[in-house]
Amino acid sequence: MEERGNGFFDFFKEIPDHRIERRKLHSLSEILLLTFCGVVSGCDSWEDIEDFGKIKLEYLRGYFPYEHGAPSDDTLRRFFRALEPEAFESCFIKWVKSFQLDLEKKIIAVDGKTSRRSFDGEGRPMHLVSAFASELGIVLGQLKTEEKSNEITAIPELLDLLDIAKAVVTIDAMGCQSKIVEKIVDKEADYLISLKGNQGILNDDVRLLFEAKPQGTVFQDDEEHDKGHGRVETRRCIVTEDIHWLKEKHPQWKGFRSVVEIESIREIKGKITAEKRYYISSLAAEPKVILNVVRQHWGVENKLHWVLDITFGDDQSRIRKGNAPRNMAIVKKTVLNLLSIVKKASPRLSLKRMRKMAGWDNLFLEKVLSAEF
Repeated sequence: MEERGNGFFDFFKEIPDHRIERRKLHSLSEILLLTFCGVVSGCDSWEDIEDFGKIKLEYLRGYFPYEHGAPSDDTLRRFFRALEPEAFESCFIKWVKSFQLDLEKKIIAVDGKTSRRSFDGEGRPMHLVSAFASELGIVLGQLKTEEKSNEITAIPELLDLLDIAKAVVTIDAMGCQSKIVEKIVDKEADYLISLKGNQGILNDDVRLLFEAKPQGTVFQDDEEHDKGHGRVETRRCIVTEDIHWLKEKHPQWKGFRSVVEIESIREIKGKITAEKRYYISSLAAEPKVILNVVRQHWGVENKLHWVLDITFGDDQSRIRKGNAPRNMAIVKKTVLNLLSIVKKASPRLSLKRMRKMAGWDNLFLEKVLSAEF
Protein backbone atom coordinates (compact mmCIF):
# COMPACT_ATOMS: atom_id res chain seq x y z
CA MET A 1 0.00 0.00 0.00
CA GLU A 2 2.95 2.31 0.53
CA GLU A 3 3.87 2.13 -3.12
CA ARG A 4 0.45 3.33 -4.31
CA GLY A 5 0.39 7.10 -4.69
CA ASN A 6 -2.47 9.13 -3.27
CA GLY A 7 -4.41 6.10 -2.03
CA PHE A 8 -6.56 6.63 1.04
CA PHE A 9 -3.91 5.22 3.38
CA ASP A 10 -1.34 7.79 2.31
CA PHE A 11 -3.49 10.50 3.92
CA PHE A 12 -3.56 8.76 7.31
CA LYS A 13 -0.09 7.29 7.81
CA GLU A 14 1.50 10.68 8.57
CA ILE A 15 -0.62 11.26 11.71
CA PRO A 16 1.67 12.28 14.61
CA ASP A 17 2.43 9.23 16.74
CA HIS A 18 1.62 10.04 20.37
CA ARG A 19 3.34 6.96 21.86
CA ILE A 20 6.67 6.69 23.68
CA GLU A 21 9.25 5.39 21.19
CA ARG A 22 10.79 2.70 23.40
CA ARG A 23 7.38 1.13 24.07
CA LYS A 24 6.40 0.65 20.44
CA LEU A 25 6.08 -2.94 19.26
CA HIS A 26 4.02 -1.97 16.22
CA SER A 27 4.36 1.03 13.95
CA LEU A 28 1.55 3.52 13.54
CA SER A 29 1.06 2.27 9.98
CA GLU A 30 0.74 -1.33 11.14
CA ILE A 31 -1.97 -0.42 13.65
CA LEU A 32 -3.90 1.75 11.22
CA LEU A 33 -3.71 -0.76 8.35
CA LEU A 34 -4.95 -3.61 10.55
CA THR A 35 -7.80 -1.47 11.87
CA PHE A 36 -8.98 -0.29 8.46
CA CYS A 37 -8.74 -3.81 7.01
CA GLY A 38 -10.57 -5.26 10.00
CA VAL A 39 -13.44 -2.78 9.85
CA VAL A 40 -13.75 -3.18 6.06
CA SER A 41 -14.04 -6.94 6.71
CA GLY A 42 -16.80 -6.74 9.31
CA CYS A 43 -14.94 -6.31 12.61
CA ASP A 44 -16.89 -4.35 15.23
CA SER A 45 -14.70 -4.65 18.35
CA TRP A 46 -11.05 -4.59 19.40
CA GLU A 47 -11.15 -8.36 19.90
CA ASP A 48 -12.56 -8.84 16.39
CA ILE A 49 -9.74 -6.75 14.91
CA GLU A 50 -7.07 -8.69 16.85
CA ASP A 51 -8.51 -12.02 15.65
CA PHE A 52 -8.62 -10.73 12.08
CA GLY A 53 -4.98 -9.66 12.36
CA LYS A 54 -3.87 -13.09 13.54
CA ILE A 55 -5.74 -14.88 10.75
CA LYS A 56 -4.69 -12.43 8.02
CA LEU A 57 -1.13 -11.87 9.24
CA GLU A 58 0.51 -13.04 6.02
CA TYR A 59 -1.71 -10.72 3.98
CA LEU A 60 -0.86 -7.77 6.24
CA ARG A 61 2.86 -8.59 5.95
CA GLY A 62 2.53 -7.89 2.27
CA TYR A 63 2.49 -4.21 3.32
CA PHE A 64 4.41 -3.93 6.60
CA PRO A 65 6.74 -6.27 8.58
CA TYR A 66 4.56 -6.96 11.66
CA GLU A 67 7.70 -8.38 13.30
CA HIS A 68 5.83 -8.78 16.61
CA GLY A 69 2.75 -10.30 15.03
CA ALA A 70 -0.66 -8.67 15.00
CA PRO A 71 -1.35 -5.95 17.61
CA SER A 72 -3.41 -7.16 20.56
CA ASP A 73 -6.81 -5.79 21.45
CA ASP A 74 -5.20 -3.94 24.39
CA THR A 75 -2.67 -2.29 22.06
CA LEU A 76 -5.45 -1.16 19.74
CA ARG A 77 -7.56 0.06 22.63
CA ARG A 78 -4.75 2.15 24.16
CA PHE A 79 -3.71 3.56 20.78
CA PHE A 80 -7.11 4.85 19.73
CA ARG A 81 -8.00 6.17 23.19
CA ALA A 82 -4.97 8.46 23.10
CA LEU A 83 -4.86 9.31 19.37
CA GLU A 84 -5.61 13.01 18.74
CA PRO A 85 -9.02 12.96 16.98
CA GLU A 86 -8.67 16.42 15.41
CA ALA A 87 -5.56 15.25 13.56
CA PHE A 88 -7.34 12.07 12.45
CA GLU A 89 -10.38 14.04 11.24
CA SER A 90 -8.14 16.46 9.40
CA CYS A 91 -6.54 13.57 7.50
CA PHE A 92 -9.99 12.25 6.62
CA ILE A 93 -11.11 15.61 5.23
CA LYS A 94 -7.90 15.99 3.20
CA TRP A 95 -8.48 12.53 1.73
CA VAL A 96 -12.06 13.37 0.73
CA LYS A 97 -10.93 16.70 -0.77
CA SER A 98 -8.53 14.73 -2.98
CA PHE A 99 -11.63 13.26 -4.72
CA GLN A 100 -12.12 16.71 -6.30
CA LEU A 101 -15.87 16.19 -6.15
CA ASP A 102 -18.06 18.22 -8.44
CA LEU A 103 -20.54 19.53 -5.88
CA GLU A 104 -22.31 22.03 -8.11
CA LYS A 105 -26.03 21.80 -7.28
CA LYS A 106 -25.32 18.67 -5.20
CA ILE A 107 -27.04 18.36 -1.83
CA ILE A 108 -24.89 18.36 1.31
CA ALA A 109 -26.97 17.25 4.27
CA VAL A 110 -25.60 18.44 7.60
CA ASP A 111 -27.06 16.41 10.43
CA GLY A 112 -26.19 15.11 13.89
CA LYS A 113 -26.22 11.61 15.34
CA THR A 114 -25.76 10.35 18.88
CA SER A 115 -23.93 7.05 19.41
CA ARG A 116 -26.17 5.66 22.13
CA ARG A 117 -23.70 3.44 23.98
CA SER A 118 -20.60 5.58 23.62
CA PHE A 119 -20.90 7.13 27.09
CA ASP A 120 -18.26 6.29 29.71
CA GLY A 121 -19.52 6.13 33.29
CA GLU A 122 -21.69 9.17 33.92
CA GLY A 123 -20.53 11.01 30.79
CA ARG A 124 -22.82 11.85 27.89
CA PRO A 125 -23.00 9.73 24.73
CA MET A 126 -20.94 11.08 21.84
CA HIS A 127 -22.83 13.36 19.44
CA LEU A 128 -21.29 13.95 16.01
CA VAL A 129 -22.36 16.39 13.32
CA SER A 130 -21.60 15.05 9.84
CA ALA A 131 -21.69 16.55 6.36
CA PHE A 132 -22.95 14.02 3.81
CA ALA A 133 -23.05 14.42 0.03
CA SER A 134 -26.36 12.63 -0.40
CA GLU A 135 -26.39 11.84 -4.12
CA LEU A 136 -22.78 10.66 -4.04
CA GLY A 137 -23.07 8.67 -0.81
CA ILE A 138 -19.86 10.25 0.50
CA VAL A 139 -19.20 11.59 4.00
CA LEU A 140 -17.31 14.88 3.72
CA GLY A 141 -16.42 15.44 7.37
CA GLN A 142 -17.48 15.26 11.01
CA LEU A 143 -17.22 17.32 14.20
CA LYS A 144 -17.97 16.33 17.78
CA THR A 145 -20.30 18.33 20.02
CA GLU A 146 -20.95 17.88 23.70
CA GLU A 147 -24.68 17.52 23.10
CA LYS A 148 -27.29 18.11 20.40
CA SER A 149 -27.90 21.76 21.37
CA ASN A 150 -24.25 22.55 20.57
CA GLU A 151 -24.82 21.78 16.89
CA ILE A 152 -25.43 25.53 16.57
CA THR A 153 -21.74 26.25 17.18
CA ALA A 154 -20.40 23.05 15.60
CA ILE A 155 -22.03 23.46 12.18
CA PRO A 156 -20.16 26.68 11.21
CA GLU A 157 -16.90 25.11 12.37
CA LEU A 158 -17.54 22.04 10.24
CA LEU A 159 -18.49 24.15 7.20
CA ASP A 160 -15.23 26.08 7.60
CA LEU A 161 -13.33 22.82 7.00
CA LEU A 162 -15.15 21.90 3.79
CA ASP A 163 -15.23 23.02 0.16
CA ILE A 164 -18.96 23.57 -0.46
CA ALA A 165 -19.00 26.22 -3.22
CA LYS A 166 -22.02 25.87 -5.57
CA ALA A 167 -23.53 23.07 -3.46
CA VAL A 168 -26.90 23.18 -1.67
CA VAL A 169 -26.56 22.79 2.11
CA THR A 170 -29.56 21.37 3.96
CA ILE A 171 -29.98 21.47 7.73
CA ASP A 172 -32.85 20.68 10.07
CA ALA A 173 -34.45 23.27 12.34
CA MET A 174 -31.66 23.11 14.95
CA GLY A 175 -29.36 24.76 12.41
CA CYS A 176 -31.78 27.54 11.50
CA GLN A 177 -29.51 30.34 12.70
CA SER A 178 -28.60 33.53 10.86
CA LYS A 179 -24.87 33.02 11.48
CA ILE A 180 -25.01 29.55 9.93
CA VAL A 181 -26.85 30.94 6.90
CA GLU A 182 -24.26 33.69 6.60
CA LYS A 183 -21.46 31.11 6.70
CA ILE A 184 -23.08 29.09 3.90
CA VAL A 185 -23.55 32.12 1.65
CA ASP A 186 -20.04 33.39 2.34
CA LYS A 187 -18.75 30.01 1.16
CA GLU A 188 -20.66 30.54 -2.11
CA ALA A 189 -23.24 27.81 -1.51
CA ASP A 190 -27.03 27.76 -1.39
CA TYR A 191 -29.19 26.59 1.50
CA LEU A 192 -32.52 25.04 2.38
CA ILE A 193 -33.14 25.08 6.13
CA SER A 194 -36.11 23.80 8.09
CA LEU A 195 -38.11 26.18 10.28
CA LYS A 196 -39.56 25.43 13.70
CA GLY A 197 -40.22 27.13 17.01
CA ASN A 198 -36.62 28.19 17.63
CA GLN A 199 -37.28 30.94 15.09
CA GLY A 200 -40.74 31.69 16.40
CA ILE A 201 -41.55 35.00 14.67
CA LEU A 202 -40.11 33.98 11.31
CA ASN A 203 -41.77 30.58 11.57
CA ASP A 204 -45.14 32.19 12.33
CA ASP A 205 -44.77 34.70 9.48
CA VAL A 206 -43.96 31.99 6.95
CA ARG A 207 -46.78 29.76 8.15
CA LEU A 208 -49.25 32.66 7.96
CA LEU A 209 -48.12 33.47 4.42
CA PHE A 210 -49.01 29.98 3.20
CA GLU A 211 -52.24 29.83 5.15
CA ALA A 212 -53.48 33.24 3.94
CA LYS A 213 -51.99 33.17 0.42
CA PRO A 214 -52.33 36.95 -0.07
CA GLN A 215 -53.81 38.13 -3.34
CA GLY A 216 -51.14 38.96 -5.88
CA THR A 217 -48.54 36.62 -4.35
CA VAL A 218 -47.24 34.13 -6.94
CA PHE A 219 -46.92 30.55 -5.72
CA GLN A 220 -45.37 27.65 -7.63
CA ASP A 221 -46.29 24.07 -6.73
CA ASP A 222 -45.55 20.47 -7.64
CA GLU A 223 -46.02 17.07 -6.04
CA GLU A 224 -44.51 13.61 -6.11
CA HIS A 225 -45.75 10.18 -5.07
CA ASP A 226 -43.97 7.31 -3.40
CA LYS A 227 -45.30 3.81 -2.85
CA GLY A 228 -43.76 0.81 -1.14
CA HIS A 229 -43.85 -1.48 1.90
CA GLY A 230 -47.59 -0.96 2.35
CA ARG A 231 -47.20 2.82 2.41
CA VAL A 232 -48.40 5.45 -0.02
CA GLU A 233 -46.94 8.93 0.39
CA THR A 234 -47.67 12.15 -1.46
CA ARG A 235 -45.37 15.12 -1.00
CA ARG A 236 -46.54 18.50 -2.23
CA CYS A 237 -44.23 21.50 -2.48
CA ILE A 238 -45.45 25.09 -2.59
CA VAL A 239 -42.83 27.83 -2.94
CA THR A 240 -42.77 31.56 -3.52
CA GLU A 241 -40.19 34.30 -4.06
CA ASP A 242 -42.74 37.09 -3.39
CA ILE A 243 -41.35 37.73 0.07
CA HIS A 244 -40.14 41.33 -0.01
CA TRP A 245 -41.93 42.11 3.23
CA LEU A 246 -40.41 39.04 4.91
CA LYS A 247 -36.90 40.05 3.86
CA GLU A 248 -37.49 43.59 5.16
CA LYS A 249 -38.82 42.25 8.47
CA HIS A 250 -36.02 39.68 8.85
CA PRO A 251 -32.94 41.31 7.27
CA GLN A 252 -30.47 39.11 9.20
CA TRP A 253 -31.01 36.15 6.85
CA LYS A 254 -28.34 36.50 4.19
CA GLY A 255 -29.24 35.28 0.69
CA PHE A 256 -32.90 34.81 1.70
CA ARG A 257 -34.79 34.30 -1.57
CA SER A 258 -37.75 31.96 -1.10
CA VAL A 259 -39.98 30.22 1.43
CA VAL A 260 -41.27 26.67 1.11
CA GLU A 261 -44.15 24.57 2.41
CA ILE A 262 -43.86 20.79 2.13
CA GLU A 263 -47.01 18.82 2.89
CA SER A 264 -46.54 15.07 3.38
CA ILE A 265 -49.64 12.88 3.27
CA ARG A 266 -49.08 9.24 4.25
CA GLU A 267 -51.49 6.34 4.00
CA ILE A 268 -50.56 3.17 5.87
CA LYS A 269 -53.10 0.35 6.12
CA GLY A 270 -55.94 2.76 5.46
CA LYS A 271 -54.80 5.26 8.08
CA ILE A 272 -54.01 8.73 6.68
CA THR A 273 -51.72 11.25 8.38
CA ALA A 274 -50.64 14.67 7.15
CA GLU A 275 -47.79 16.96 8.16
CA LYS A 276 -46.62 20.36 6.95
CA ARG A 277 -43.05 21.62 7.20
CA TYR A 278 -41.70 25.05 6.39
CA TYR A 279 -38.31 26.11 5.06
CA ILE A 280 -36.33 29.20 4.15
CA SER A 281 -34.00 29.04 1.16
CA SER A 282 -31.63 30.90 -1.12
CA LEU A 283 -32.94 28.81 -4.03
CA ALA A 284 -35.28 30.01 -6.75
CA ALA A 285 -38.99 29.08 -6.66
CA GLU A 286 -38.62 25.76 -8.49
CA PRO A 287 -40.80 23.23 -6.64
CA LYS A 288 -39.54 20.13 -8.49
CA VAL A 289 -35.94 21.04 -7.61
CA ILE A 290 -36.84 21.75 -3.99
CA LEU A 291 -38.72 18.46 -3.63
CA ASN A 292 -35.54 16.66 -4.67
CA VAL A 293 -33.44 18.67 -2.22
CA VAL A 294 -35.81 17.85 0.65
CA ARG A 295 -35.88 14.16 -0.32
CA GLN A 296 -32.09 14.02 -0.43
CA HIS A 297 -31.85 15.59 3.02
CA TRP A 298 -34.24 13.07 4.52
CA GLY A 299 -32.16 10.36 2.83
CA VAL A 300 -29.28 11.04 5.23
CA GLU A 301 -31.16 8.95 7.81
CA ASN A 302 -31.19 5.88 5.54
CA LYS A 303 -27.91 6.39 3.71
CA LEU A 304 -25.74 7.41 6.67
CA HIS A 305 -27.26 7.11 10.16
CA TRP A 306 -29.14 3.86 9.49
CA VAL A 307 -26.12 2.34 7.73
CA LEU A 308 -23.82 3.24 10.62
CA ASP A 309 -26.23 1.59 13.07
CA ILE A 310 -27.24 -1.51 11.10
CA THR A 311 -24.15 -2.24 8.98
CA PHE A 312 -21.46 -0.99 11.39
CA GLY A 313 -23.26 -1.55 14.74
CA ASP A 314 -22.67 2.05 15.82
CA ASP A 315 -25.38 2.28 18.49
CA GLN A 316 -24.36 -1.10 19.96
CA SER A 317 -20.63 -0.42 19.99
CA ARG A 318 -18.91 -0.97 23.35
CA ILE A 319 -15.98 1.27 22.39
CA ARG A 320 -16.40 4.04 24.94
CA LYS A 321 -13.28 5.39 26.60
CA GLY A 322 -11.10 8.38 25.80
CA ASN A 323 -10.88 9.45 22.16
CA ALA A 324 -11.62 5.95 20.85
CA PRO A 325 -15.32 6.44 19.94
CA ARG A 326 -14.58 9.57 17.92
CA ASN A 327 -11.56 8.03 16.20
CA MET A 328 -13.45 4.86 15.35
CA ALA A 329 -16.24 7.00 13.88
CA ILE A 330 -13.66 8.28 11.39
CA VAL A 331 -12.52 4.72 10.62
CA LYS A 332 -16.13 3.67 9.96
CA LYS A 333 -16.82 6.69 7.74
CA THR A 334 -13.61 6.08 5.81
CA VAL A 335 -14.70 2.49 5.23
CA LEU A 336 -18.22 3.62 4.31
CA ASN A 337 -16.77 5.98 1.69
CA LEU A 338 -14.55 3.22 0.27
CA LEU A 339 -17.46 0.79 0.07
CA SER A 340 -19.69 3.43 -1.51
CA ILE A 341 -17.09 3.98 -4.23
CA VAL A 342 -16.93 0.23 -4.97
CA LYS A 343 -20.73 0.01 -4.89
CA LYS A 344 -20.99 2.46 -7.80
CA ALA A 345 -19.63 -0.27 -10.10
CA SER A 346 -21.55 -3.08 -8.32
CA PRO A 347 -24.89 -1.55 -7.24
CA ARG A 348 -26.48 -4.91 -6.44
CA LEU A 349 -23.94 -5.61 -3.69
CA SER A 350 -25.10 -4.47 -0.27
CA LEU A 351 -22.60 -2.91 2.10
CA LYS A 352 -23.05 -5.81 4.52
CA ARG A 353 -22.35 -8.32 1.76
CA MET A 354 -19.25 -6.41 0.63
CA ARG A 355 -17.85 -6.45 4.18
CA LYS A 356 -18.27 -10.22 4.30
CA MET A 357 -16.65 -10.63 0.90
CA ALA A 358 -13.68 -8.52 2.01
CA GLY A 359 -13.20 -10.81 5.00
CA TRP A 360 -13.32 -13.92 2.82
CA ASP A 361 -11.42 -12.78 -0.25
CA ASN A 362 -8.11 -10.92 -0.12
CA LEU A 363 -8.54 -9.77 -3.71
CA PHE A 364 -11.87 -8.13 -2.91
CA LEU A 365 -10.38 -6.56 0.23
CA GLU A 366 -7.61 -5.14 -1.95
CA LYS A 367 -10.23 -3.80 -4.36
CA VAL A 368 -11.89 -1.88 -1.52
CA LEU A 369 -8.63 -0.56 -0.09
CA SER A 370 -7.49 0.67 -3.50
CA ALA A 371 -10.84 2.26 -4.44
CA GLU A 372 -10.54 5.75 -5.86
CA PHE A 373 -13.40 8.12 -6.58
